[in-house]
This record gives sequence, structure tokens and C-alpha cells, in this order.
Amino acid sequence: MQNKPLTGRSRDEALEALRASGSGGQPLDVLVIGGGVTGAGTALDAATRGLSTVIVEAQDWASGTSQWSTKLVHGGLRYLQMLDFKLVHEALTERGLLLKTLAPHLVKPMPFLIPLEHRVWQRAYYGAGVTLYDLLANLMPGRRALPIHQHATRGRLHREFPALRHETAIGAVKYWDATVDDARLVATLVRTAHSYGAQAASRTEVVKILKDDDGRAVGALLRDLESGQEIEARARHIINCTGVWTDEVSELADTEGGLRVLASKGIHLVVPRERIEGSSGLFLQTEKSVLFFIPWSRYWIIGTTDTPWHESRQNPVATSADIDYVLEHANAVLTTTLTREDVVGWYAGLRPLLQPGTKEGTDSAKVSREHTVASPVPGLTVIGGGKLTTYRVMAKDAVDFALGERAAELPSVTHEIPLLGAVGESAMRRRMPALRARFGWSEQLTDHLLHRYGSLIEELLDLIAEDPSMARPLAHAPAYLRAEVAYACISEGALHLEDLMMRRTRIIYEYPHKGLAAVDEVASIAEQWLGWSTDRVRDELEKYTARAQAEEAAALEQDDAAAVRVRDRHGEVAPLSSMDR
Repeated sequence: MQNKPLTGRSRDEALEALRASGSGGQPLDVLVIGGGVTGAGTALDAATRGLSTVIVEAQDWASGTSQWSTKLVHGGLRYLQMLDFKLVHEALTERGLLLKTLAPHLVKPMPFLIPLEHRVWQRAYYGAGVTLYDLLANLMPGRRALPIHQHATRGRLHREFPALRHETAIGAVKYWDATVDDARLVATLVRTAHSYGAQAASRTEVVKILKDDDGRAVGALLRDLESGQEIEARARHIINCTGVWTDEVSELADTEGGLRVLASKGIHLVVPRERIEGSSGLFLQTEKSVLFFIPWSRYWIIGTTDTPWHESRQNPVATSADIDYVLEHANAVLTTTLTREDVVGWYAGLRPLLQPGTKEGTDSAKVSREHTVASPVPGLTVIGGGKLTTYRVMAKDAVDFALGERAAELPSVTHEIPLLGAVGESAMRRRMPALRARFGWSEQLTDHLLHRYGSLIEELLDLIAEDPSMARPLAHAPAYLRAEVAYACISEGALHLEDLMMRRTRIIYEYPHKGLAAVDEVASIAEQWLGWSTDRVRDELEKYTARAQAEEAAALEQDDAAAVRVRDRHGEVAPLSSMDR
């Protein structure tokens, strides 16, 4: 495998491959629609089977659900309550693969505490649950990826999470899961797929699924949202991986068949680490959802909510009521009192909830409680439901279903394909003391780099050798190096300022006021490495500033409809043309 960057040129090459397939050339083997974690995983699965593959995404990579998750790679303790052992084992197997083989640089072990208030039945109940959790994880071959659970006394609970109210707690169960930067996982999947031969085009919208006279899906009409040009592409297999937009994309094939997917909103708050004293994560159940306190670099991520969403699916927003709800539930269990002033940032995302059954006339295979693969018309495969942890299994199932009997000849191999940055990560880790001494970087900064890039840090060092100023942290977002912004421009497919602020970095919610203090420096680096004109820089700054101010204003509204009206006063850097996304 040759490590290939995602660049403007590689995007142009992907568009040309699409164009060539529809103008007398050979059709593609696979066209993947949707650049979230499932679509990115599907592109990697198809490419590593030797299939000619192009993946398109209407906005930026991970710009939908995949950038707004709870940042967890986990087996799903709640499914044990439903006695769904197969699903939990599947998720725990995938967690182990990510930790040990596929992405040890991106996926980080994390302990969690479940506080107990009843000495006998609760300790027995949760103890039995996490014991089974560990046993199911043990079924994976090889060395355990994470430690087994432990029972903690009240004193130990207090030492590990002093900020938790301990009046009624008699102890805790401590178990292990893992965290991940979801958007970086997606970007790395797309780059890995590209390195194995897949071609990738972001900001490329599917406006119609093309069918032949027999009603078989044979291609797609696409629009390059950067230029406005339309492209007709042909493919033997089209796989729809669009999450909460699954129904809308299927309708582009003029069919009502397919899967039923509803959207549910979840929000999370970002609070400085020093405001809550604790060294482990915390897992609690509320009357409506679950409440996680997740250590995240210099912050805590606190969430989540679970409420129906009936507004525009492109830009879900957190309302004032949402933020108050999470603060209220957090303050109910903490010794400290969090206020709005403690909230550095927040984010809202939509979960794709797969509804029971498929629509009439649809060929389908229900392969999991969590996800289903269907074919509303021949040639078009749709996958719905699922979760981030099991993206690889979902991708495998989708490609298997699309290929049919041919899948036996071309089996999936993604269980043994490390993502970019994984190979050599341990050797790079050993180089960190020397790099800290050389550049004056802190241990926290080098841990940050390892967790984001693994062995790809070598490519950051090449940038720094070319321009030593790249070794400096951003003045108003010092968790990030200038080199990281430059690298996102020339290797990670960033096209716009919001791509850099929201997904290549997470400045939008890790710094106050959506990171507006840092935006000028980020734009100046993009100007240097993307060749932006003065007018382009001004336009990008204006659009990101308007977006940031609109989202802050939306968070002052009490309900979803009012918040969306405020948010939608700001448009998009590459507006969609055919449907609500």
C-alpha cells in the first residue's frame, strides 16, 4: 500500500473517474454514497476486495452524524439488559480489533465507574453484567485488549472521582471501554481506502439515481458543489450509506422501497477538566437516557439527550433547554455546581434509528438488531441503523449483500487491514521524548499528536522541516500545532475553513465562542497551503463567523423549531441543491 494524501488534485481525479464511467468507459464496480463512518468503511472494504470504488459525500467527510457522537468505542452494556449477547459480542470484538490492530493510535482505553447505591442487589446486578461483558470480550482470540472489571469501595470511588456526591454511594463497579475522535476515524478511513485504490470526492451531491429500462439502478447523476458542474456516472453496484438521509437518497431512485430511518437528537457539553475533579469516566442512567462524563483531553464531555428530531437534518442544534437539561442532571450528582459560564462548547447530532421492517417490495437481510441491509431496486443497496463501533461489520455486510454470490469469491479482509498511522505507532511513541526536547513540546501535546496521527507524525515533521514556524502551537488554540492545519490542507482533503475548524481540528467546541479567536490564524495557514486568494480568505472568514454566531444564538432558544430558524439564517459554504440534508 502506498500512503496517498487526499488533495484537491485527488478529488479532481475522482470526479474524472466518475465522468469517465458515464461517458463510454467501464462502469465502476462500486459507487458509495455517504462519507460518514459507514460509507468510509464501505469504501475501504470494497477497495480491499479489489473492486474499483469511488466514494462521494455531499458535504465534508464525517459532516453528518459521524462528527457528533459520544466519542465512545464500546460493546453496549445496555444490550445485555435485552439479552442480546450476539450484538454485544460483535461490538466487543470490533472494539478489540480497533484497539489492538486496526487503529491503536486513534482508539484510547478509558476506565468508567458505575456508582452503586444498594450494597446487595445493585452490586450483584451490575457486577454480573460487566462480568458477562468481560467474558464476551474474552471470546476474541489473542491477548485481552482491556483489563477486566473491578469492584471499588466507597473510599476508592471517592479517590477516583472526588467530585461525585457520595452520600448514598456504597461503592462502584469499574469497567473499561474506549474513546475515539470520531471525525478523525472517518478521515483516516477515507485516506486508507484511497491508499488502497478507492477514489474520493467530498462536496459532491447525488441528485438522481439512474436506472435502465428494466428498472435496475446503473449509476447516478451528481453535482460538484464546488463548481456547479453535473456528472453522470455508471456503477455496477451503488451502496447508500447516508444515515439519517437514507430515505431521501433512496427516493432519488424514484422508489418508495427501502428502509425506514428516523432521527433522534443527542447533545453534549464540553467543560474544562479542572471544573470536575475525577480521573475516570462516569456512567449513570437518567429517566430518559444515559449520562456520561468522559475525560477528553483537557475537557470533560458530558451527555447525552435522546429526543425526536423533526427539523432540517443538515444542521441539528442544541437549544437552551437541552443545555439546561444536561447541566441539571450533571449538577444533581456533582459536589460542584456547573453553570453556563463553565460550558466551553457544545454540539448536537442526529442518531439514525432504524424502524422495524422494510417497505413493501424490498429485498432485505436483517443482519443485526442494530443494522439492516436492503435493496429497494436491483443494483442499489441500502444500509441503515448501526453504531460507530461496528462500522466495519456494517461495511462488510453491505458489500457482501451488494455482491451476492460473488462475495464468496471476494471475501472481506478489513479485519486485518491497519488504518494509516497504526503501523509504527509504538516506535513513534518511543521518539516522543526526543521530539519534546527538540521542539519544546509538552507531554500533553505529544500525547495529543500520537492519538491523532500515530506514525503519520513523521509527515508533520516533514512539514516542519520545510517551514519551522509549523512547529508552533496556534496562538489562540494552543492544543493544536500550525503543522496540523497545514497537514489537513494538503493531505486530509480539507476544502473550507469550517472543515478545518470543525473536523480536522475540534476548535469549534474546544475553545470559547466557537474558536473565533483562532480563526484568523487558521485561515492564514490555509491561504498559504491551499493557495487561497485574499477574496477567498475574506469569504471563508465571513461564512465561518456567521455560522459560529448563528449557532451561539440558536443555543439561546428554548425549542428546536425556533433554534433552527435562527441557525438557518446562515447558509452553507456549499449548499445542497436537491433535498434537505
